Amino acid sequence: MASAARERLVVVGGDAAGMSAASQARRLRDPAELEIVAFERGHFTSYSACGIPYWVGGQVAGPQDLIARTPEEHRTRGIDLRMRTEVVELDLAGSRVRSRDLDSGSESWTDYDKLVLATGARPVRPRLPGIGAHGVHGIQTLDDGSRLMTTLERAGGPGRAQGRRAVVVGAGYIGVEMAEALVRRDYEVTVLHRGEQPMSTLDPDMGGLVHSAMNHMGIRTVAGAEVTKILTDDEGRARAVATAAGEEYPADVVVLGIGVEPRTALARAAGLPLGPSGGLLTDLSMRVRGQENIWSGGDCVEVLDLVAGRTRHIPLGTHANKHGQVIGAGVGGGYATFPGVVGTAVSKVCDLEIARTGLREKDALDAGLRFVTATITSTNTAGYYPGAQEMTVKMLAERRTGRLLGVQIVGGAGAAKRVDVAAVALTAGMTVDQVVSLDLGYAPPFSPVWDPVLVAARRAVTAVRAAGA
Repeated sequence: MASAARERLVVVGGDAAGMSAASQARRLRDPAELEIVAFERGHFTSYSACGIPYWVGGQVAGPQDLIARTPEEHRTRGIDLRMRTEVVELDLAGSRVRSRDLDSGSESWTDYDKLVLATGARPVRPRLPGIGAHGVHGIQTLDDGSRLMTTLERAGGPGRAQGRRAVVVGAGYIGVEMAEALVRRDYEVTVLHRGEQPMSTLDPDMGGLVHSAMNHMGIRTVAGAEVTKILTDDEGRARAVATAAGEEYPADVVVLGIGVEPRTALARAAGLPLGPSGGLLTDLSMRVRGQENIWSGGDCVEVLDLVAGRTRHIPLGTHANKHGQVIGAGVGGGYATFPGVVGTAVSKVCDLEIARTGLREKDALDAGLRFVTATITSTNTAGYYPGAQEMTVKMLAERRTGRLLGVQIVGGAGAAKRVDVAAVALTAGMTVDQVVSLDLGYAPPFSPVWDPVLVAARRAVTAVRAAGA
C-alpha cells in the first residue's frame, strides 16, 4: 500500500473517462496528498474517437486534431501517465495491479489505495475464417484509425489498379459513418448487414429512410447478409467478403462496423459485478457495486436507462467525460452523481442526419410498455424558405398516460439536433400533451410555424386519445 500520509490513485485507461477522473481528482487533491498513476495501452490519450471517421474522410487533417490533451500535458499537471503499458491483472485482495510494458515486455506490480477502471470498449470481431487478415479493421481507438489509414494508403497506392473497393460489415453508427468516410475517399463502398434495414438503433421504418438515402448516395447496401468468411490473397490480405447466400463482395479493405462490447476481461477475472451486456455495474457515484475504493466509467460500464428503468451499455464520449468528472469528485473527497441517460445519439451519412432518443418499439415491448406511435413528415424550415428539406419524425408515447417514450428523426440539415428537445422532455418525464405546449423558437429560416417535433407530438396526442386505456 502507499504510505498513510499520501494516498495513491491508479487509473486504468487513458482516454475520456480515465483522464477526466484523474484530472478532476488532481484539481481537488494536492500531489502531496494524492499520487496519481495512470496506465494507457495505446499511443494516445484524451482523444475524440468519434472524430475518427472524419479523419478518414478527410474533413480532419490528422489525429493530432482529435487530441484534447497529450501525455506530456497530463504529466505537467502532476499525473504519472505510463503509455504503452497494459494492466493485465487486478489483485483486489492485495490492492494492486500488474502491468506490462508493451514495448519491452517487462512486468511490475503497482499498489493502490483507490482504483479507477476506464478500460473502454472494443470492436466486435466475430469468429470467422480470415477475420484476422491484413486489411480487416475494427475502429474504436486512434491506434485503430492509424492502422486503417495505413491500409487505405497501401490499397490505393501505385500498382493497385483496383485498390478502391471497401466492404463495411455492419450498418450501425460506426458502419454508416465509416461508409460515408470511405465514399469521401472515392472508394466503391458496399455495406453488408444482417438486419432488415441499416441503423438497428432505429425502428425498421425509419431505418428504411437511411437505406434509401445511402443507395441514392452510391453506397450499395445489402440487407439480410450474413458474413461467413473473409477471403484472402496469396499475401494474406483481404480480397473479398463471403456471405451465407454464396455471394462474394470484392474488397481491398474491410471495416467492421458491427458495434462494440465492454472491455471488461480484467474485471470479470477479478470477480467484479457485470451486467447483461458485460459492462461493469456501478452506483450513482460511479463506484463499482460492492467495492469501497474502486470506481469505473466510460465505455466499459452499464448505465441506467431512465425511460426503461434498466441498465444498458451505451458507449458515448459524452457519457464518459461526465463519468470521469463524477469519479474524480468522489476520489478527490467531493460528491457528485450520474443519474442515468435516455439514450440520445446523433449521426449522419453524407447530407442525411439521423437522431434518436428514448425507446424504439422493440425496447418498449421488452420493457412491458403499451404504447402508440406517430410519424410525420415536415420540413426543416418554412416550406417557402429557399433550401427547405424534408424531415421525418417518429414519436412513441405510453398508451394510457401519454408519457413520451422515444423519438427518432431522419432528415436534412437541422434534423439531428432537434432530438435534444425530446431528450429534455424524456428526462423531465413529460407527456406528449406537454411537449405540444413547449415554447420553441420560430423563424422561417429555422423551422415551420409548427416545429416538426411539435407536429409529431400533436399526432401522438391524437393517437393516445384514440387508443384509450
